[in-house]
Amino acid sequence: MKFLFVHQNMPGQYRELIQWLAAQGGHEIVFLTQRKKAPQFAGVKTVQYKTHHTAKEDAYGLSRTWENAAGNGFGAVMALRELVAGGFQPDIVIGHVGWGEMTFFREVLPDTPMIGFFEYYYSVHGGPVGFDPESPVSEHAPYIMHGHNVVPQMNINVVDLGHSPTYWQRDRFPKQFHDKIYVCHDGIRTDTLKPNKKAQVNLGRIGRPLTRKDEVVTFMSRNLETTRGYHQFMRAVPHIQKARPSARILVIGGNDVSYGGKNKHPGGLRGQMEAEVGHLIDWDRLHFLGQVPYESYQAIVQISACHLYLSMPFVLSWSLLESMSMGATIVASDVAPVREAITHGETGLLVDFFNPEAIAAQVADVLTKPRDYAHLGPAARQHVVNTYDFETVCLPEHIRQINALVPADKQIAMG
Repeated sequence: MKFLFVHQNMPGQYRELIQWLAAQGGHEIVFLTQRKKAPQFAGVKTVQYKTHHTAKEDAYGLSRTWENAAGNGFGAVMALRELVAGGFQPDIVIGHVGWGEMTFFREVLPDTPMIGFFEYYYSVHGGPVGFDPESPVSEHAPYIMHGHNVVPQMNINVVDLGHSPTYWQRDRFPKQFHDKIYVCHDGIRTDTLKPNKKAQVNLGRIGRPLTRKDEVVTFMSRNLETTRGYHQFMRAVPHIQKARPSARILVIGGNDVSYGGKNKHPGGLRGQMEAEVGHLIDWDRLHFLGQVPYESYQAIVQISACHLYLSMPFVLSWSLLESMSMGATIVASDVAPVREAITHGETGLLVDFFNPEAIAAQVADVLTKPRDYAHLGPAARQHVVNTYDFETVCLPEHIRQINALVPADKQIAMG
């Protein structure tokens, strides 16, 4: 089959799927992306497109998102025209609709089956916007959020089928979208993301590797920001350290902003939190590691005695399910998207996002009485194996959905 994948930041949610398809042989796979120096995968041809237009700084706020999406969409469809003119006629198009790239594809491929990734529908209710009183919304926020949603509202009519990774994400969209969107996670490689009792992490300043025998608490996010609860984590740190004098806390994450606006403090959110609680923290036992290689990230989770995931209600992080797959004992924020993955007391522990002392008390209890919580890590892993495993759960469902849209002679055989 001839596949066209589309994602402005290749490979996005399609890393495992494109590699599996390429490994099967017999498929022609093209990936259209805006990303410069995109990662290369054997058997996958990468084609870069350039956005045709970017909204100016003073662009009208209510239409800025659509203006950027239109520029992406026109740039992407011009690249698509060149591909088709060069002889590439895809049997199916699979891509993320959020940046507008597929918006105009029907003008070039009127009859080609298309599956669109519907990741998030904006609202001032139920998500991160308006969730935290420390970040009050403006009176214009509902209109700006609605303006963001022009892109998925247009694209639901472009695709034959939509896809969301979790029910919480699917249910953010209007009910009339639901029958057209199937729910299936991208998939977690539970075959490689496993517990490892022999894992070690070297930290230069302590002169010896950390192992499972140490009291290690971990917190991670692509970037350290309020959407993922970094401010509540930092407020919990002094209480954790006071309760557990031997605990070492390892933090993974960059200092940019992935979601929401930039912090107004001169030192960013890290600077703000250091000013607020820095005098209460033992900095010798708090280790900021930045953004680390994937292998290092795995080892850090594998030695963790307690892993913190303090997200606001938002798109579920891959890191949560990956940490569960590696058997971590997890203390997470009690919000709806997390409850879809974690059952309190069975596969993890849920805590009040707004109560740093309660967060710290739960972490300290895990460290104090590890035997009482020893069942959580194995149960978390089993839940991910049963529900989110790439090869046995998610891949077969994705292939089933693809096969339902293409002729019988084009359908993919599962081994």
